[in-house]
Amino acid sequence: MPIRAVLWDIDDTLFDYTGADSAGLARHLADEGLGERYGTPADALALWRRLTEVHWARFAAGEVTFQGQRQDRVRDFLDSPGMGDEQADAWFDRYVEHYKAAWVLFPDVVPVLDALAGDYRHGVLSNSSAANQDPKLRHLGVRDRFEVLVCAAELGVSKPDAAAFLAACAALALPAGEVAYVGDQPEIDARGARDAGLKAVWLDRDGGRGPGPAGVHRIAGLDRLPELLAADTRFGARSGIR
Repeated sequence: MPIRAVLWDIDDTLFDYTGADSAGLARHLADEGLGERYGTPADALALWRRLTEVHWARFAAGEVTFQGQRQDRVRDFLDSPGMGDEQADAWFDRYVEHYKAAWVLFPDVVPVLDALAGDYRHGVLSNSSAANQDPKLRHLGVRDRFEVLVCAAELGVSKPDAAAFLAACAALALPAGEVAYVGDQPEIDARGARDAGLKAVWLDRDGGRGPGPAGVHRIAGLDRLPELLAADTRFGARSGIR
């Protein structure tokens, strides 16, 4: 079966989430009078990202609501277990304003979407919520590039669960074998897409992250994607792009 559509991850694939998170958190901590509390900005970001992973895993397992994982993340980050929900929400909302101010697409995103326009349909599958990702894509000027936006918070299941990938394929009314998935995480994105029967493309912008899962295609930038799709639309033969 030929590839007819491309499903995309958003954060750190289309959108520079790490850069925005780093800049936004640093500015937020400065405004909150916490600039020195965590050592360096890199130390603060590392803690914030670890807590994000911990509490997202709880949400993915159905142990807490989407909003609850945010509130608990704030409580742990501030070491304030008794903080009320409204206070935690307000703190997170102030952080989000700084984070939003740093939103930017990677420079190779619009060129690749232009290059693939007309040849492939496009959709998004994100481990977040539509309430977060729809406004983000609109702000960044690319929401109309994607036919569907499927997000874990509304879906009730998240990547790397095969059900998440298959739900996104169903939203496109295509079988998994006719869909490629592009994401930056070798396990959550690439392995998950491969195991669900999609054609997995791992976007490894930084390189040096080890060999990655077998049976996926690894590219260093989105400029390589049109060549990859054109050279092997069925992903059946070995590609020179690794």
